[in-house]
Formats: sequence, C-alpha cells, structure tokens
Amino acid sequence: MPATPSAPVLRADEPGSFPHSVLAERHPAIIRQVREAFPYGPEQHRALDALLDSCTKGVIEDLPADAPDRDRWRSWGLDQYTGRSWFEVPWLWSESYFYRRLLEAVGYFAPGPWQGIDPFRPFKLAELDSPETDEELAALDALEREPAPERAAALLHGSLWGNRADLGFRLSAESASAPGTAQPAPGLVADDSATLWSLLPPSQAGTLCLVADNAGRELVPDLLLVAHLLAHGRIERAVLHVKPYPYYVSDATTADVVDAVRRLAGAPGAAAGYGRRLWAAMTDGRLTVRTHPFFCAPLPYAAMPGDLREEFAAAALTVLKGDLNYRRLVGDRLWPPTTPFADVTAHFPGPVAALRTLKSDVITGLEASTQAALDATGDGRWRVSGTHALIQVRT
Repeated sequence: MPATPSAPVLRADEPGSFPHSVLAERHPAIIRQVREAFPYGPEQHRALDALLDSCTKGVIEDLPADAPDRDRWRSWGLDQYTGRSWFEVPWLWSESYFYRRLLEAVGYFAPGPWQGIDPFRPFKLAELDSPETDEELAALDALEREPAPERAAALLHGSLWGNRADLGFRLSAESASAPGTAQPAPGLVADDSATLWSLLPPSQAGTLCLVADNAGRELVPDLLLVAHLLAHGRIERAVLHVKPYPYYVSDATTADVVDAVRRLAGAPGAAAGYGRRLWAAMTDGRLTVRTHPFFCAPLPYAAMPGDLREEFAAAALTVLKGDLNYRRLVGDRLWPPTTPFADVTAHFPGPVAALRTLKSDVITGLEASTQAALDATGDGRWRVSGTHALIQVRT
C-alpha cells in the first residue's frame, strides 16, 4: 500500500451513504433478528436493548474488564475510539466492533449456558438446508460430464458468485449487458482468471491458502473448488482459513465447514462424491482448517501479524473471498476505481487473488472503459448491489 494513501478512509457519518445505512439500519435489524433467534433470557434482552441504543444514538463503550480479548481490542484501537460516535470512526472498525459487542450481549464469551452458542447459526443452517441449495448441488451432475478445464472454470465462477452458485456454474467470463445501458456493463468487471490458473500448474503443485468469507451456500462452492483442485493435482494441499468466532452474521467458522461438508456428503449424485473426497482430505491432512484472531480484527491486511505473513508468503497462492476480505486487502478507502490493484496490494507477502462480488464502495483495478460503462447505468449502485463481481490477481 502507498506510504501516504491519497484516498479517504470510509466512515459512516454521511447520511444517505452506504456505510451510514449499514450502521443506522442493518445493525438494528440484526439485533432484532438475533433477539428472536433464540429464547434468550432477560439478561441477554437487556444487553441487546442497550447495544441497540448505543449503536444508533450513543457512543462506543469499552469491553468489560474481564473480557478475554480486551487487551487485544485495545491494541486494535479501542482506547482511541471509546467515547466517540459509532458513525465518526472508520467504518471497518465500527462494523467489526459491533459484532464483537453483539457476541458480548448474548453471552458468547462469558461462562454460562450461552457460552459458545453461535447467534447466527439458525440463519446459516436454514440457508444450507434450503431448496435452493438442493438445486445448486443438483447442477453438479451435469457439470461432471464436462472436460476438466471447463469444470474448473465453472467451479471458479461458482466460488466467485457465492450464493448465486447455480448461476455461477454456468457463467462464461462475460455476462450479459445490464438492461437499459448505452454501453455494455459486464457482470464480471475484472477478470484475471488466466493469471490465477497460471499460478496453479499441475506440474508444480503447492499449497493454496483460501481465506473464506460466508458460510452456507457461499462456503459450499469454495469447498467444491478446493476438492477439484486437489483431485486434479493443481494443488498438493489446501489451508482453509475461517473466523475464530461468529462474525458479520454469516462468516464461516470451523463448525460451518463441518456442516457444509456433511451437507455435501449427504446429498445425492455428484455432490456426495465431493463431500466424501473433502472428508478424506481433511482426515489425511491435504485440507486443513485454520483460524487466527486477526481474521476478526478491524484492520487491513497490511497490518497482519508475522505468523500469518509467513504462511501466506509460503503459499503458491492465497485466495481472499468476499467483500470484507477485499476491503481489508486493499484498504477500506474510497480509491479512484482505476487505482492499480497491484499498487494497493503490494504489502501482501505472496501471490494473492481476490474473488469478490461487489457489496461496498471500495473498488480498485478497473479499466477506465469499464468504469465508464458502469457509471453509465445511471443508478449509481453498481458498487454495492452484488450484481457485479471481480477476479483480481497480483503475482
């Protein structure tokens, strides 16, 4: 990342902005959903009500003195931001701290009956067990009849589009133009997939690190892609990095990985074969699940600790999935869209690929013509709507 970043850090203090809507609307809705997801008692209800009041009208408060990670959060900026409005501090920080306070409110960390209970688990399981997931897994049967290169490309797109995996298995590199536009506005706004595949040659199989994003229907395509790469010798082993505790509603934890592999193994058709191969890879060490406290840090990857830097430096490729990982990779700043991706990822210790659907304002690495086509759509929401995606690679 440039020594003196020229782009402003995203904050939520501008009414009408996307970050403001997340803090003012999405976070209160999440509190209400979590409140109804479990039969929490009066203590949890009072704490959730207090968090709702704090995050909408109040200020950032310190963690309890006995919180197991209080010192860690102090090193991440808690002392600096305590007493300030949630809307005034960097958006990445306030979002991350909201989820930490939500876990505090429901008793996730404290000794007691709710310790370790994922407040988002009902939503994750409902999605994983949905008819839409059945349809997506059934699409694998037809995909298995395709040649390996076409299958690999389809699985890459499935991983890219996440819970649009059924569409992703069929996508070509260019999607249809957006309706009503004077110029084509591609669904895939940047495509470095050829470079990605060049980093994973079968003749030099190494280690793939994949930093997961969401659980459920978005994690399943990630696992399918890993299974394919292992089966076809493009990688010798894979390390799947997940969150150490529930985060951002749907972010994947180890329990979510196990749920996804079980879902695959219990499905009919080709999906079951993928599930069995993944289970075997986990038991023999070719697929390792790993986590780190830094994955819940409100900081960019430029600030990652040394042990993570060493691991990513040794990998043939690190794939960062999803919007939040992208924000942390390039810095949560309002960069000019044509800012070179290689420049803002120069800090990363090894080859890195971003697979991301666009769900926030941060974007880099676009061609000027692509930006012009997107801006010509007129609605101004191409950055946040989730209807566009990118594959960007820095070698």
